[in-house]
Amino acid sequence: MATARLDADLQGTPTDQTKYHQMIGGLMYLTASRPNIAFATFVCARYQARPMVKHLKEVKRIFRYLRQSYNMGLWYPKDSNFELIAYSDADHAGCHDDCKSTSGGLQFLGENLVSWSSKKQDCTALSTAEAEYVSLSAWCAQVIWMRTQLLDYGYRFNKLPMYCDSNIAIVISCNPVQHSRTKHIDIRYLVSFYKGTC
Repeated sequence: MATARLDADLQGTPTDQTKYHQMIGGLMYLTASRPNIAFATFVCARYQARPMVKHLKEVKRIFRYLRQSYNMGLWYPKDSNFELIAYSDADHAGCHDDCKSTSGGLQFLGENLVSWSSKKQDCTALSTAEAEYVSLSAWCAQVIWMRTQLLDYGYRFNKLPMYCDSNIAIVISCNPVQHSRTKHIDIRYLVSFYKGTC
């Protein structure tokens, strides 16, 4: 889906808001079993307050994709290994309306995809490294929650691999020493951590 061109489009032609809400609601329900439409659906869901014709076209495009790929879905084989692995990613200023970034992440239990999300970040990141770091920290909390849930079932994970495609975000998370280039990240996200040492 060409989400890069979606914006609020205040000059566009409005469409029926109730119909748009119903279509988005159906797609949101489907994202529970179809992670491949999660990002596109959540981008379209941002415009439910004032949907325009171009937003409706993108929603219809998702439905056409679903019609062509109705036989796709998640497959959970019973003989896979039981290792928890996480992936995190983010874009920088992907939303044209407020320049906020979008975080995304996946969790695999062995070969089985068990958790996924796509969400617009609460703050405006000043750099790609900051957007990736925010995504990594949010997804780390999700991984810790998943590890706690699995502990209730008797599965203990001491090391959980998390993959991120930003070397700078990985370096910042592994070495939280305050540098001049990462001072704004420290102030925004790590103040509570350093409160006792400052």
